[in-house]
Amino acid sequence: MDYGYLLTPLLGWFAAGTIKFLINSVRSRRLAFDLIGYGGMPSTHSAVVTGTTVLIALREGIGHPAFAAAFTLLFIVILDASSLRRQVGHHAAAINTLLQDQPHHAPLRERMGHSKLEIVAGIVVGIAVAVAVRAVTA
Repeated sequence: MDYGYLLTPLLGWFAAGTIKFLINSVRSRRLAFDLIGYGGMPSTHSAVVTGTTVLIALREGIGHPAFAAAFTLLFIVILDASSLRRQVGHHAAAINTLLQDQPHHAPLRERMGHSKLEIVAGIVVGIAVAVAVRAVTA
């Protein structure tokens, strides 16, 4: 059985998450477990969908229907990460400002979306993982 298609998104998630944790830890000069989550460098979502899409392209070719489906998902995820979730983060910041004096207000997470650089970094991680998985499982 070929586990490459299962392994690629898992390794993409793990690689991007590990890199993100290390970057956040260096920036904050401590182990930044509390900064794990949405947003940050690199985009984990972009790494996962890019890795899967690239592996399909490498193994099946870009003319395969699975590539079209994966590329469509890639496009949707990247648009979501760069626009919709970024706007949700802006809204959370505004709500936090409005409610900062309320005694029972738990602050909303403001870091939700990704910058273009964070998305590109996630794409690079995804490509690297897909190429590595293909090399190991070919």
